[in-house]
Amino acid sequence: MSLAQFTTAASDYAVHVDRLFMLLSVISVAVVLLVSALIIIFLARYHKGSRAPRGETPERFDREVEICWTAATFFSFLFIFWWAASDELTALKAPPNALEIHLVAKQWMWRIQHPSGAREIDELHVPAHTNVRLAMTSEDVIHDLYLPALRLKQDVLPDRYTYLWFNATKTGIYHLTCAEFCGTDHSVMAGRLVVVTPEEYARWSAAQPEGDDLAHQGEVLFHSLGCSGCHTPGSTVHAPDLHGIYGHAVQLADGRTVSADEAYLHDCIVLPAKNRVAGFPPLMPNFTGSVNEGQIVALVAYIKSLTPQMAGSSRGETQ
Repeated sequence: MSLAQFTTAASDYAVHVDRLFMLLSVISVAVVLLVSALIIIFLARYHKGSRAPRGETPERFDREVEICWTAATFFSFLFIFWWAASDELTALKAPPNALEIHLVAKQWMWRIQHPSGAREIDELHVPAHTNVRLAMTSEDVIHDLYLPALRLKQDVLPDRYTYLWFNATKTGIYHLTCAEFCGTDHSVMAGRLVVVTPEEYARWSAAQPEGDDLAHQGEVLFHSLGCSGCHTPGSTVHAPDLHGIYGHAVQLADGRTVSADEAYLHDCIVLPAKNRVAGFPPLMPNFTGSVNEGQIVALVAYIKSLTPQMAGSSRGETQ
């Protein structure tokens, strides 16, 4: 991995991070130079044997100087904190209609699946100048996706979804790696981020081996696992209807109200007793061990497709 991977700014967010880093570097250098200069001056002026006036230390110093220095330091800190926090908060929530790509981490590889059904291992193709949202989970231990050229890093956790979004501005091939020690072969858990033009991405996606998109794969699993016997209108089993549930508020049996996002749907599959819906008996079986994280990703994509505004993105229609 060359130094260019860390110096190239391939996203708008990377530019903001670099500017903040440069500001902190300039302030740090200025403080070091100031302190070093004062040390040298005092050494030269007050060394042993010099004629500098020496007397008792005054009991009171100039309070105005102390107040101004403290206030300047405090407000400088607040400004830097505001700048860093605003950039960080902006990077947390993905814009609507972002291209959603699913990533599953596993010792020691990255498994990636695009909305069209195209799959990759240790390589991530994305279109430039397009909002991309990564929905990530782990099959085993804690991993950490690190994209140096984008200045982005995010933990990837087992039994949870974490998210990362970006808009790559420069085409090229960049490094991606795991930044969390995850086992004996942690150092080889690396790959490539391939940023291409939107036209090249469309051609690449179309050239991949044909396969069902995530939502269709989830639909097949939904029926093969017997989920359709309970969660369809007209079923004799009293279970929640999943049509239109994604993104909406759900009232739980313990009085809580939660949003039906990916994390909620994931828990409903592997931890059904955790978020039991109000008004429904505890009949949902626990699928832990019966389905892997990749299959859960497909099931969640299918359930999302049952919500009209999500159907296009779940089946690979990007804008």
